[in-house]
Amino acid sequence: MITIRKANERGIADFDWLHSKHSFSFGHYYDPAQMGFGPLRVINEDRVVPGEGFPTHGHRDMEIISYVLDGALEHKDSIGTGSVIRPGDVQRMSAGTGIRHSEYNHSKSDPVHFLQIWIVPSEAGLPPGYEQQHFPIEARRGRLALIASPDGRQGSVTVHQDVQIYSTVLGADEQASLELAQGRTAWVQIARGEVRVNGETLVAGDGASLVSETVLTLDGVTDAEVLVFDLPGPTAG
Repeated sequence: MITIRKANERGIADFDWLHSKHSFSFGHYYDPAQMGFGPLRVINEDRVVPGEGFPTHGHRDMEIISYVLDGALEHKDSIGTGSVIRPGDVQRMSAGTGIRHSEYNHSKSDPVHFLQIWIVPSEAGLPPGYEQQHFPIEARRGRLALIASPDGRQGSVTVHQDVQIYSTVLGADEQASLELAQGRTAWVQIARGEVRVNGETLVAGDGASLVSETVLTLDGVTDAEVLVFDLPGPTAG
């Protein structure tokens, strides 16, 4: 079964410096029917104007992944990490017992467009940590490239949950597929372009949950970029 979450149904936070669309309940946007999907708790599509950003704030017991689509995102945190994240980079920050960080648009002239993803960890009280890896377009073109996993295999960032995250870049008529083991579910997030997901057409900003499916198939309709989450458990929650 596939259930589509349309882009125009998402929650919205709109400020002078930030335009954000929330696939699941977040901040002032609350919908009891949209509280996440399994351990996947947040997918926010954020656009931040030049030179602005999120001032220093704290998190606990959450795996936070940043995935930049356009521009550059500057990160600083309380464990001494300072970095700039650009398209193709994947950042994983484990909040664990507590971490403080800031995120700013690194550019004074161009906006930054990125996805902020939160995953509930498999256990609380982990040490805070940070990791960043680069996945070039050519490694993701026409195939599902693993970008996050519990064991960091294939050069993916390590996430403290039984979750695999894949990224693909598809052209028109290109296809990528993923077998889903029994008892697994999937979430698909269209970052840009238009794609058919198991025959259903989705466009940028759309998401979809897959339950009781054995195969996930993506067919490019236009040039597109897609994230796929292979998740435990049969239901959203």
